[in-house]
Amino acid sequence: MCLCSCSIMPKHGSFKIKAFISLLWTISFAAHSAGAINTKNFHFQEAPKFYNSPTCPSLHYSTDTNTTAVNSTSNGFCFENAVNVAMTLDAAYLRGSMAAILSVLQHSSCPENVIFHFVASSSADTNYLNITIANSFPYLHFTIYPFQDSGVAGLISTSIRAALDCPLNYARNYLPDLLPGCIQKVVYLDSDLVLVDDIAKLAATPLGEEAVLAAPEYCNANFTTYFTPTFWSNPSLSLTFANRKPCYFNTGVMVIDLKRWRAGDYTTKIVEWMELQKRMRIYELGSLPPFLLVFAGNIGPVDHKWNQHGLGGDNFRGLCRNLHPGPVSLLHWSGKGKPWVRLDASRPCPLDTLWAPYDLLQTPYALES
Repeated sequence: MCLCSCSIMPKHGSFKIKAFISLLWTISFAAHSAGAINTKNFHFQEAPKFYNSPTCPSLHYSTDTNTTAVNSTSNGFCFENAVNVAMTLDAAYLRGSMAAILSVLQHSSCPENVIFHFVASSSADTNYLNITIANSFPYLHFTIYPFQDSGVAGLISTSIRAALDCPLNYARNYLPDLLPGCIQKVVYLDSDLVLVDDIAKLAATPLGEEAVLAAPEYCNANFTTYFTPTFWSNPSLSLTFANRKPCYFNTGVMVIDLKRWRAGDYTTKIVEWMELQKRMRIYELGSLPPFLLVFAGNIGPVDHKWNQHGLGGDNFRGLCRNLHPGPVSLLHWSGKGKPWVRLDASRPCPLDTLWAPYDLLQTPYALES
């Protein structure tokens, strides 16, 4: 539900300044196409402020000193009645993250009750990330948590696409350790998606009596392809899924019970599979298979409308794809193709135009003179 909207019109400066900025933009885009972009040259618009509806509950907070958060607007606090959203944050995908944040707020019935928890590499310029987020969303409650990616780097095995091997992709494995202990439930979102529905509905997903996480399942997918013949030919390994009915699920959209995760020490279970992968190759696809090994067949159900994934195509060519049949609450450009890259290259897929309205990047013609 959108409670506030605005139209951001281009601002006019002198012709010389606009021409100069256009030249810089052209050079910047050329670097982007070459894979060497410096996102600190990007400027993002300030998003409109969104307000709670009259029926929204008030936020109440309690302190938690067991947090390593930096650059925070709510450092050490856990809010009751809040919707907690966790995302990774880095310069390379910052444009996607900004669009995702805007989409969450714009369609939320209680946007002032949404608290963002960003996980960034400990080597990242968190001051830049903090300033960028705060300038575009001055009223946002958010915290940036440093992730020691050097520790996980040694556990990562080469996958089918280099982008999948980034240590920050594995930060979701450590969310229960990174976030304050008083946060018991969180919605995890990738950076290459936009919501078109109220995130509170997703956050309210029931997990039953035992499930640690919930996500849309895709049981028509060939589950065996996510693991190598070495895995399936080993009797002790293939018995991992005994007494389970495992289905593929995408880890880019999950509702996670952090209290149950901590109690079951599921981070250790995931790490153990990653350590085995280093000794014998049992899968090919980045950070997803360890999640499947630990959770597949034991997760809570979520309607498929909450992850219309695969819009970025496959992991090799990133070709255009259509939506899955049925309603849509979340559009997810998982795969190689990202909407901002294809739009900048003037080769967008039809569905990329649904992402464009959430893009806060200022074009040269919208910059101040």
